Amino acid sequence: MKPLLLYTVAACLIMTTVLASMNVTYLDTTVILSNSTNARVVEQFTLNISNSSITTYLGDRQALNLSINGWRNVLGSDLLIQHIFSPNGSISNFTILPGPLMNQDPQGAQAILTMSYIAENVTAVQNVGPRKFAYVFDGASLNFEHTASGEALPQNARLNIDIPQGAQIAYVYPAPDYPYPNYLGTYKNVTGMSWYEGEPLTKFSLSYVVNESMQAEVVDFFVRMYNDYTQQIYLLAIILVGMLSVYIYAKVFA
Repeated sequence: MKPLLLYTVAACLIMTTVLASMNVTYLDTTVILSNSTNARVVEQFTLNISNSSITTYLGDRQALNLSINGWRNVLGSDLLIQHIFSPNGSISNFTILPGPLMNQDPQGAQAILTMSYIAENVTAVQNVGPRKFAYVFDGASLNFEHTASGEALPQNARLNIDIPQGAQIAYVYPAPDYPYPNYLGTYKNVTGMSWYEGEPLTKFSLSYVVNESMQAEVVDFFVRMYNDYTQQIYLLAIILVGMLSVYIYAKVFA
């Protein structure tokens, strides 16, 4: 009788462990490049949550200070990391947001955990002509799965890269799974590309060219002027205000 009882208890414990689970089933990483060396990254992790773990998830969701390490421990997934990180930069403006329950049924539910951050120095830029700049994405910034043949997208992941509006892709390898190239084999007027599950990323390369407008060049000139000569500008403003004050004083009390 005792062996049967022990077997029943063990079976119940095993069933409880199986039924009580939260795991990451899909990763969608979007890299939004801009006319700078930094990129905004949005990573969405699809979670499958068993019915018996819904209360746990909702409680964890209320823990606003739960960090990426905290969520990694909760979910027990190595997939929950920042997948865009330059060896020559850092991460800033990091946020993590666990979403509401979706597709709830007697078996459980789904939710989306969203991470967003700024990845610094993921591109290098060079002025190659009047108001013309060439950007090169640093393939070493990709931080996905490492396989025997090198880095690759996991089977349950997708990588999206958006380039600035009006930019032109100069070179990309490997070819994106979406969109397909035009009849010339190029990606003219394409602003977004995607690579799907299992894509090798060891030799990833992407470059694009941005032609700035005259207005953007003028604005950029004054921004750089302000950044380079901030102290001098403040000093000049103080001198001008002082001279104006002396002039007004002289006119009023002369």
